[in-house]
Amino acid sequence: MTSSSKSSPVSDDRNDWVWGFTPQSEIWNGRFAMIGFVSVVLVEVFSGQGFLHYWGIL
Repeated sequence: MTSSSKSSPVSDDRNDWVWGFTPQSEIWNGRFAMIGFVSVVLVEVFSGQGFLHYWGIL
């Protein structure tokens, strides 16, 4: 690996944790969004009430 490739924010490994607007950060953002969405669905299924009910909105 050359010194120029070490300073590059974009890595070939798609699972690297890289800060900034990089393809890796967008992949991690999507993964966390999927975890959050599934968590909300599970809360609604097992509690029988909507997610917004817990915040006092509905």
